[in-house]
Amino acid sequence: MSSTTEQATGARTWSVAEHLDDILTAVQPLEPIELNLLDAQGCVLVEQVTVPVALPPFDNSSMDGYAVRAADTERASEASPAVLTVIGDVAAGSSGTELTVGPGRAARIMTGAPLPPGADAVVPVEWTAGRTGAGPARTMAPHSAAPQGSGGQVRVHRPVTPHAHVRARGGDVCAGDVALEAGTVLGPPQIALLSAIGRPAARVRPRPRVVVLSTGSELAQPGEELAAGQIYDSNSFALAAAAKDAGAIVYRVGAVTDDAETLRATIEDQLIRADLLVTTGGVSVGAYDVVKEALTSVAEEEPEEREGEAAEGEEGEDAEQAVHRAHVDFRTLAMQPGKPQGFGTIGPDRTPILTLPGNPVSSYVSFELFVRPAIRAMMGLADLHRPVVRATLLPPHGAGDEEPAPLTSPEGKRQFLRGTYTGGERPEVRPVGGSGSHLIGALAHADALIVLPETVTKAAWGGEVEVVLLG
Repeated sequence: MSSTTEQATGARTWSVAEHLDDILTAVQPLEPIELNLLDAQGCVLVEQVTVPVALPPFDNSSMDGYAVRAADTERASEASPAVLTVIGDVAAGSSGTELTVGPGRAARIMTGAPLPPGADAVVPVEWTAGRTGAGPARTMAPHSAAPQGSGGQVRVHRPVTPHAHVRARGGDVCAGDVALEAGTVLGPPQIALLSAIGRPAARVRPRPRVVVLSTGSELAQPGEELAAGQIYDSNSFALAAAAKDAGAIVYRVGAVTDDAETLRATIEDQLIRADLLVTTGGVSVGAYDVVKEALTSVAEEEPEEREGEAAEGEEGEDAEQAVHRAHVDFRTLAMQPGKPQGFGTIGPDRTPILTLPGNPVSSYVSFELFVRPAIRAMMGLADLHRPVVRATLLPPHGAGDEEPAPLTSPEGKRQFLRGTYTGGERPEVRPVGGSGSHLIGALAHADALIVLPETVTKAAWGGEVEVVLLG
């Protein structure tokens, strides 16, 4: 990382790629832990899982009906049904060995019940006339309501072939098969498979705990009365929701006032539950940019002072000492929106911290470009980034008959504009809202970012542009 002093002098402007590479080089995947299956949802498996027992573990019926010998039904028809003697019931959960189906015999069998010895097929109940002979049966009488229902005779009106309506042992997976490879993200189907083979837990990289806090004395919480000069805090909600969407466990902290000591104390309180800290606001060049004030003074201390504090802080470290064990670089990036950024580590565990600008669009775009990949890297995911496609640039909806002026972008800056994307054979994208970094209303209607590279100052309608898909 470059030193904070160097950044303060404006000696360097970072590209988007350089800043992201610096973050991803420093952020490491979290150490694996064993989690119960439901807690492991969304996590990345770190071990190969093999099947200890075949699925299904025994031949079983896929239908409610009658377990039979297929040979006994080969001449069955509507006009001349095969008449078989019913010898009893086989219910799901039974061993299936209580009855043996011999020639001319049948056993009532329920879906999922083991196929009894002697039987090699199942006749669906709809193919029988039951004991009454009054036409096709639609259902079976409950065993408890018809104690004689498991006896008597059954008329089979259609033949079955061997193994018909039988789920064979190992027909899904066999013992010794690889169930899931390391690197698999555990979603509902994967958790279903793990539980089906008897695994109560999985060894995974946990979802990172991300603490999101916004700064600014002007911020009020939704539901409160707005005082003069105040606005509602939207950034902490937007970033918390985005972090959750990225896969993190999220803790949102209410807005911190523009006071450096208050911010240091708040950060210290949160370090105990943070794998990653994300702040928004207070990183520009204003007189009340509290994040920069609180953390720049720490980073600019002499190296020997920081080393001394680190040694002393190994035991009994107080709040100020813990926060002072920080190194955060505040940078100017060649991007719009989101020029002011900060990144570093803080606290005794060197917890990563990303400090984002305070304008809502700048904050959200910065999250998508930098924080989301960092979260996914900590999870051990291979796919860190949103999908990027090419699309034809069209004018905004409602632009009228006259074609608006081309999109413009400052030379030397990578610009990210909100857009609405339409896929298909000829993908298209249209700008939505203006370029202002405060226009959160337009952001709510966007599902893509239109990227104009550093070398592009004008983008003509009908041309092809790079698009980052957000949804």
